[in-house]
Amino acid sequence: MPTNPIDAPVVAITGAGEGIGRAIATRLGREGYAVVVSDINDEAAAATVQEITDADGTATWVHVDAGSPEDNDALVASAVDTYGRLDAAVNNAGLGAPPAPLGEIDTATFNRAIDVTLRGTFFGMRAQLQHFARVGAGAIVNIISIGGLQASTHLSPYIAAKHGVVGLTETAALDYAPSGIRINGVAPGPIATAALDTLPKKLKEEQRAQVPLGRFGAPSDIAAATAWLLSSEASFVTGAILPVDGGAVLA
Repeated sequence: MPTNPIDAPVVAITGAGEGIGRAIATRLGREGYAVVVSDINDEAAAATVQEITDADGTATWVHVDAGSPEDNDALVASAVDTYGRLDAAVNNAGLGAPPAPLGEIDTATFNRAIDVTLRGTFFGMRAQLQHFARVGAGAIVNIISIGGLQASTHLSPYIAAKHGVVGLTETAALDYAPSGIRINGVAPGPIATAALDTLPKKLKEEQRAQVPLGRFGAPSDIAAATAWLLSSEASFVTGAILPVDGGAVLA
C-alpha cells in the first residue's frame, strides 16, 4: 500500500536539484502536482523539495544517478510506493563536456556524456513507459537543448547525445501513441543558469548576440513550456520538439 496515497497527479523529475530542473519542479508543484524530485546531489534535491513544500506543495526526493538503470527504476517505484501513482515524468538530467575538436576528445569524456545524457534518458523513459503502459496513460517531457536540433563547434559528445535524445523522443512517441501516452521534448536555447555564469564574458556576449530576441531565457521559460506539454491543453501533441530559445535555432 502507498505510504501517502494522493488524488493529485504525480510527476517524477530527474536532475531537479537546481537550474532548469528545479524551476520545472517548483512550477509543477504550484500547479498541483505531487513532485518526486531526483538528483545525484542529495542536498540540492532536498532544497528543491523544501522550496515546494514551503509554498504548500507536496514533494519528496530520491537519490538518482541518471546513468544508472537501477536508480531510474527506483525513482518510478518510489513515486508509486509513496503516492500510489505516477502520471508524468520529466527527464532533465544531462551532462556536457569541455569544448574541444572531436580528434582531441578522450574516450572517457565522450562516454560520460553519452552515459548520463543519452543512456540516462533511455533508462528513465524505459522505466516510466513500463509503468505508463501498465496503467494505460502518461506523459513524458524530455529536456533536450537546441543542441539536439543543430550542430555546434567543439561539442561533439554533447551534440551527439542530444541528437540521440531527439531520436528516442520521436520514436517512442510513435511507439506509444496508440496507448494514449504522449512523449515530447523541450529544446532550450541559452538560459540564464549558474552554468552560464561560469562562461567568460566575451563568450556570453557572443551567445546573447546569436539570440534574435536579444536576451537569455530564464529557467521559468522552460518550466512553462514543460508544464504546458504535460497538461491536458496539449492532449493532441506528441512527438514534438519545442524550441524555447528566443529564435536562436533559426539564426
